[in-house]
Amino acid sequence: MLKETLDKVIKEKVEPLINQAMHKLIGVTIKEVSSDISDKIEKNPLISYQINTDFKFKDAKNLFKREFLKRILQSNYGNISAAAKMLGIDRRSIHRDVKELNIDVKKVRKEMIKAKYYQKEAVDSILRNTLDSYKKIIVPGRLEMMYKNVNKLSSEIVEELPPVEMTWEEAEIEFEKQYMEKALKENNWNVSQTAKKIGIRYETLHRKIKKLGIVRS
Repeated sequence: MLKETLDKVIKEKVEPLINQAMHKLIGVTIKEVSSDISDKIEKNPLISYQINTDFKFKDAKNLFKREFLKRILQSNYGNISAAAKMLGIDRRSIHRDVKELNIDVKKVRKEMIKAKYYQKEAVDSILRNTLDSYKKIIVPGRLEMMYKNVNKLSSEIVEELPPVEMTWEEAEIEFEKQYMEKALKENNWNVSQTAKKIGIRYETLHRKIKKLGIVRS
């Protein structure tokens, strides 16, 4: 149901917003740009987390789990029960993870963040990265106008998007997929070399590639 809702919102709300911004700021509507941005927003879980393959897989995953849980707690104003419900786990598990990941819940409660804050952060990044790839097509001066409008446009887009809700398991799977894909690309899709660099067994990486549905791009 969420997928169907997102598809409809992107087609009826997001694409028109992007097209209107382009028409106003650069004088033309470039279908490829709006389609590219819409496609990335639809496929991106919008968890807005920087994947760093300089860390071994185990360490990187722990850092991700800590940051993700912290963000969920911030979005729920430090409410353990609400965070547990959103993540699809029980309160005991949340308390255990908070302790193991060394999260200061009292501090988190002071750093209250709107639920869509990280969603906006991710959309903002998608907009900038997409514009970067069209530098040779869009006139520099007009492109600069688009860059200056990114903050406003990303805010407008996020207001239209349904809230992102991921279970703890879904978040871990998404992290693993993004981490593995990035590591493989950085090592020219050499599985043996990648496994060595990220600190896991060759067989384990092969299994994860298959399980996560990672395809060479």
